[in-house]
Amino acid sequence: MFLSSRPTVLVTTLGDFRYRGFCLQQVAAAYNVVVIDSVSPTPEHAPYVADFEIADPHDEQALLAAGRELAGRHDLAGVMTWNEWVLVPTARLAEQLGLPSNTPEVMLACRNKATARARFARAGVPSAASMKAASLLEAAMAADAVGGYPVVLKPAAYAASVGVIHVERPEDLPAAFGFATAGASQAMESTAVLVEEYLDGPEVSVETVTFAGTTLPVAVTRKSLGALPYFEETGHAVAAGDPLLAEAGPVAVAAVRALGVEHGVCHVEIRLTSRGPRVVEVNARIGGDLIGHLVDLATGIQLARAAADIACWCAPDLTPTRHQAAAVRIRYPETSGTVTARGLTRGFAAGTPWLDRATWLCDVGDRLLLPPEGSSFTARAGLVVVTAPTAALAERRAQRAYDHMTVDMDPATDEPQATTA
Repeated sequence: MFLSSRPTVLVTTLGDFRYRGFCLQQVAAAYNVVVIDSVSPTPEHAPYVADFEIADPHDEQALLAAGRELAGRHDLAGVMTWNEWVLVPTARLAEQLGLPSNTPEVMLACRNKATARARFARAGVPSAASMKAASLLEAAMAADAVGGYPVVLKPAAYAASVGVIHVERPEDLPAAFGFATAGASQAMESTAVLVEEYLDGPEVSVETVTFAGTTLPVAVTRKSLGALPYFEETGHAVAAGDPLLAEAGPVAVAAVRALGVEHGVCHVEIRLTSRGPRVVEVNARIGGDLIGHLVDLATGIQLARAAADIACWCAPDLTPTRHQAAAVRIRYPETSGTVTARGLTRGFAAGTPWLDRATWLCDVGDRLLLPPEGSSFTARAGLVVVTAPTAALAERRAQRAYDHMTVDMDPATDEPQATTA
């Protein structure tokens, strides 16, 4: 048995350190961290990892065997993940090890947007009209049934806006259905395609924390999206004391409750429509694109630390210790192709103490592919994170930093190398 003066938490799937390193750092500051992943920890991860087992997290038997190996060497206090793809296997692992967790059935409901829509409807949570479509004919009928064009097509159980497309007219439906079907084919829990009512208005997310069945909305994230028909996320901003939290927070809490979530951190996406806030989806993990890091920079609330506390059945400390704003902007190339050069203006970082980070997600020679052929996994070149006393200044600083990050492309048609969000 490995002895440690700190409790030990098991994390399944570390993810890309550029996006999820802050999660590992927050958890490792308070816990002994052991890991199950399909690959060994990278040099960036390694200083924060006490022990690990290599196993495919999607293989339930392999995951359980690895979990038992680690339980034999450590006194595990909890199991957690910040990876969307392994929410269900992680819940099953926690159940098998007798550790606190939402049930696998609850995680399946969060992963399947069709199930979630049905539960929202039963609970009276404002959402979007939605229907499954197994064929182009069914999609055309569903478009009429949900209220007519414009509509949104999306995979029922994928993420990162892959396969999600806005359809303005009936003549655009065949190509859109093919795009959504291709995205859905990559999902594990369901390969269904949904046809949904288009929700107008700006998109935000509410970051919630649930412990022992009580949910608290702790921050609201204002989102920037790319041009339709796709829904690529190009930036996020978090400000302490954002007045939108009072408007969108109660809807997020109702959505989390409707899905039966009893424990953990959720990322609830909402559209502020002309008819009020309406739920897009509930992700039962910390938001991607460094949103949890923005929450920490803006408020001092550490969502990954809170998730670890809850996994170990300890009430999290959600006391704000900062009152400022933070923003991230994501750099996409103007065209698909091969990266020939990339750079940040010389001296810019040294003269901007409010620049938290400028991170490249590609190297020279990498191939980047924009939608519709690609997605956020294949298209992103880099990102910048900034802080400021106010939300408006954070947005201006983020744009300024973004303008100093350049990427040159040689258009090409070869298959891309994927980047991981």
